[in-house]
Amino acid sequence: MMPLIQNLLAEAGCADNPAVAEAIDQACYNQTSFVEAVLDCEGVRERDFLQALASTFGLEWWEGAADKPAEAGLRRHLPAEIALRHRVLPVKFEEAASDSTEQKAPHGTLHLATFDPLNLVTHQRVASSVPHNIVWHVGQRTRIAEGLQKLYGLGADTFEKILRGRADWGGDELADEVTVLDGPEDEEASVVRFVNQILRRGLEQRATDIHVEPQQDRLRIRYRIDGRLEELPVPENIKSLQASVIARLKIMARLDIAEKRLPQDGRINLELDGLPIDVRVATIPSVEGESVSLRLLAQQAMTLNRLGMTDTIRPVVEELLRLPNGIILITGPTGSGKSTSLYAFLTELNQAHRRIVTIEDPVEYKMPGIVQIAVKPEIGLTFATGLRSILRGDPNVVMIGEMRDLETTEIAIRAALTGHLVLSTLHTNDAIGGITRLVDMGVEPFLVSSAVRAFFAQRLVRKLCPECRQPAQVEREYLQSIGFPLGTSGTIMRAVGCESCRGSGYQGRLSIYEAVLVTHALQHLINTRAHPADLHRQAMKDGFIPMRGYGFQKVLTGETTIEEVLSVTSMDRKAEEAVALKPVMPPSRQAA
Repeated sequence: MMPLIQNLLAEAGCADNPAVAEAIDQACYNQTSFVEAVLDCEGVRERDFLQALASTFGLEWWEGAADKPAEAGLRRHLPAEIALRHRVLPVKFEEAASDSTEQKAPHGTLHLATFDPLNLVTHQRVASSVPHNIVWHVGQRTRIAEGLQKLYGLGADTFEKILRGRADWGGDELADEVTVLDGPEDEEASVVRFVNQILRRGLEQRATDIHVEPQQDRLRIRYRIDGRLEELPVPENIKSLQASVIARLKIMARLDIAEKRLPQDGRINLELDGLPIDVRVATIPSVEGESVSLRLLAQQAMTLNRLGMTDTIRPVVEELLRLPNGIILITGPTGSGKSTSLYAFLTELNQAHRRIVTIEDPVEYKMPGIVQIAVKPEIGLTFATGLRSILRGDPNVVMIGEMRDLETTEIAIRAALTGHLVLSTLHTNDAIGGITRLVDMGVEPFLVSSAVRAFFAQRLVRKLCPECRQPAQVEREYLQSIGFPLGTSGTIMRAVGCESCRGSGYQGRLSIYEAVLVTHALQHLINTRAHPADLHRQAMKDGFIPMRGYGFQKVLTGETTIEEVLSVTSMDRKAEEAVALKPVMPPSRQAA
């Protein structure tokens, strides 16, 4: 075997790698797979090594994602437990000839992909479980792992064991979450393991939310990754265990598993690779069963550096945070990153000589050195009542999770006018809209102009994957029609897609902002209840950069794309007046 191994390593360009030789010796000593030992070595080109292995043994190469996606019917030809344990993927099935007369002839030919064709144990287990001819192919580990999850779904081997156990002890499908978990001990352990797999995979894929949604004929599980929902492949038979899965999540969140008629809220504390993760859990009763939503909050330090602000807006933020009093408002819809920005501002302010108190619903990130209060309306602790108590506690800085009503807003304004720095959020579409929103709530314009120092608005856009982004060619007429700053330096990039970003072309998200400072001229317009268009024109004279313009700065630095910025922003009024807009198709030419 050794000359063969040496030839394979030579073809893969890693024959002189001492780590490889040591790994092979260790694998031989432990009687484990030398193929996997070689692939785990640093410096080994996996594709080259496996292709050399396939060529040596006369096996076909399976490309994976480039091939036609596997059909769902392939699942029935190879048990999930064997496929997932031995990492063997069914890729094609060919029916046997109909004129076959031999009673014991195989039913057909099953094509399987593996990254370790020399594993005899795998060959034996497959041969004893499959009544077909077997044709082996060789493929990359990552492609096979992706194919297994898409074909069988997460935790398919676990559910096969559960259903077999139910058949053995005669259990029926149970609809009651409490009694479902009273089955055999291995069923409960398997459900626990499956739920842990859901959470771990969501964290590994950087999901911000996990939604477990009962449907009429299935249980749908979706992750929100970089702002987009992606469905998780799950086993076909998961519907029969829906009650057990939902009950396990409720137990982890310390919710009442017997209560299925009313919504409930809870929390789960997790840890992944030493990083604490706080999970907010919300259940909603639906006609098909309880729907569970999980918000994953990594307890990482929120800083201005993490926000990635440009040089045009970061000095403005730093200057505002040095003010002794006033209100700083961040506006935007739900899920636009307002809370993250607020926590970054608090991190900047969090020093020993300042007393900072927050009131939130709920407390999303726990910050050392800051007094944080969670509202509890059921016992009378609302934003307004909590804020009154906070002001009696001698704070320097107050953070209010959201200005929802006139009473809370008026107390916050009085706090700002009496020497406190107040940070809060407001639901509006843009920064100028924050002014009209406060007035519409019933706040006197002179109080808005005298208490509020700045209105921020923000959105989240997806960041380009640094591994696969490429320069784009965009027609000048199209750029002019959307108000893009022509003649500026920088390179417009486009999304491509690779394994690192799961083919999306994007990885992570970033914030884009606009900031309106309440200047003396703007104060006068607010006091006279000026039209929003007049407020906007004055803000532009004062140096206001609209959110779309800020986003285009991020486009020129290669951090995101034009399409992402356009999807979350509207053209500012000044650009609309300067450009006679016509229906313009997106750039037809976008090539590297």
